[in-house]
Amino acid sequence: MYAIIDIETTGGQYNKEGITEIAIYKFDGIEVVDQFISLVNPEIPIQPFVVKLTGINNAMLRLAPKFYEVAKRIIEITEGCIIVAHNASFDYRILQLEFGRLGYDFQKPTLCTVELSKMLLPNVQSYSLGKLVRSLGIPIADRHRASGDAMATLKLFKLLLGKDTDKKITKQLIKNEMYQGISPKLFDILESVPSSVGIFYIHDTSGNIIYIGKSTNMRKKVSQLFTATTKMGKRIQKEVYTVTFEETGNELIASLKEREEILHNKPVLNTSQRKSPFLWSVYEEKSSLGYFTLKINKSDGRKQALQSFKNQKSALHFINDLYKQNEIVEEVQNALSSLDEIKYPVSMHNEVFEELINSNKNEWKNLIVILKGRNINEKSAVVIQNGLFKGYCFFDLNYQINNPEVLSKILIPLTFTKDALNTIKYYLYAKKDYKVISF
Repeated sequence: MYAIIDIETTGGQYNKEGITEIAIYKFDGIEVVDQFISLVNPEIPIQPFVVKLTGINNAMLRLAPKFYEVAKRIIEITEGCIIVAHNASFDYRILQLEFGRLGYDFQKPTLCTVELSKMLLPNVQSYSLGKLVRSLGIPIADRHRASGDAMATLKLFKLLLGKDTDKKITKQLIKNEMYQGISPKLFDILESVPSSVGIFYIHDTSGNIIYIGKSTNMRKKVSQLFTATTKMGKRIQKEVYTVTFEETGNELIASLKEREEILHNKPVLNTSQRKSPFLWSVYEEKSSLGYFTLKINKSDGRKQALQSFKNQKSALHFINDLYKQNEIVEEVQNALSSLDEIKYPVSMHNEVFEELINSNKNEWKNLIVILKGRNINEKSAVVIQNGLFKGYCFFDLNYQINNPEVLSKILIPLTFTKDALNTIKYYLYAKKDYKVISF
């Protein structure tokens, strides 16, 4: 659990400042579950430059509650949370200063979105909150007011969570829970997992990821693992400390991200899934008569495949669909009844074949696939550029994906380009829940 915080102060001498406004959004990794926003009477004058910056003046705070009147609510909403703020050292210091005046020792673990951004967004020009979120296409309202800045920090933090492939943020959260002595049982763990599409991570007591999975219903899948009698299921039940998860909004991003995370994190219980699932490929080949044909054979990483598939029949259907464009259908359809006959379905003259292959390659050269997001106000995008899979992102505004500079910054890159492209092609062939933009 995270407490996203922003504080406005009076300004002035170091460690003599007072709080004028505070906003806290309690965030469970998916949505805001609680919030607290309030002006605060600092009982000292506000510096003129701060009044000009924030618009908060002394008259506005005359009837606002004093800090001791909101202190209990701050303790309640931040209970069990990691404090997240943009320049967290400042906001955390101010909170400790105010609580110290009341004789209360306020101690919380913290995460700083400035430091996280420097690690996960290394190429941006500025890490100030306003310039950073604008460069990412994240809308920000009420700049230099606590509620507006805290909400912008929250949206930035959600983006950083997606880019954190090493799971440093999640591991910090687990260590915090272990420090507090929390030890959830299987049922309690299961209750925290949503019944939505996404990818989940099973952690042991050291915070290490021992298994990664995906599902259109994560709770159902985790429940199956918690009740399985297989060797792997029993090991998970014995070693699991907690389950973290990421909603993806759709199956395509879940599939892409699962494979990336397994290859990157190498969980001990995912060894078989590290191999490519695309066992069959379609290759271009020249026949003995000098004509070109498409051949289906076992995937060979040393050869350049036109496209790869999980089984032979899907590969043959792919060739069939290609040949339909040139009305070369009869021989392929006859071959569908016997997979023994699919090695050389049809041969073509060079110019016809070249036109067919180039047409297919150009179709996948530069496009953006638009899919559902993680909530009703959000969409997601999968990007292919120059025939290579570049990554995915979540966005609120079409401006973010129509502006190449912004898109490059919010894009979450993945590395396994061959399997990724095959995964995307297979999904688009089988599903209809998307829109494609060519560029």
